[in-house]
Amino acid sequence: MIYITPSIIMLIIIFALSRKKAVYSDFIDGAGSGLTLIKDIFPPLVAVLTAASMLRASGAMDAFISFLSPVTEKIGLPPEVMPLVMIRPISGSGAIGVLSEILNDYGADSMIGRLASVICGSTETTFYCIAVYFARTRARSVKRAVPCAIIGDIAGIGAALAAVRLLGL
Repeated sequence: MIYITPSIIMLIIIFALSRKKAVYSDFIDGAGSGLTLIKDIFPPLVAVLTAASMLRASGAMDAFISFLSPVTEKIGLPPEVMPLVMIRPISGSGAIGVLSEILNDYGADSMIGRLASVICGSTETTFYCIAVYFARTRARSVKRAVPCAIIGDIAGIGAALAAVRLLGL
């Protein structure tokens, strides 16, 4: 098992040499491109992660959740999973932290724990992806992408709720 990664690397090197590629210089060029990519996407990532932390620390997320709770309770979405629903589009690591709290508090086999797990698996870090991709492509307008992405997140949450409620996942 410990030889899988070195074996894959050796296969790549052998394949590249069989095609008469300059393996080392291609590696150096790729590493340089990777650093350029990091330089391009790092500022938007810092902005998104800072916004996620500020939402949680300021209490704005709790206020928004309590505002939405009458509607979400009517559709069967428990208020205990709402912090996950709010943080998941912004931060994957923040969502994993919230999921961990939910699983510790309610258990993995509870309805709330199963729903939170399925939500984590069926939704995306929307704003994180938009920040990365649009920074990389230098696209100017996100006005069409954001509503579509939010609709996708809502659909994922609805599908997760239906799967857990109807199918008993």
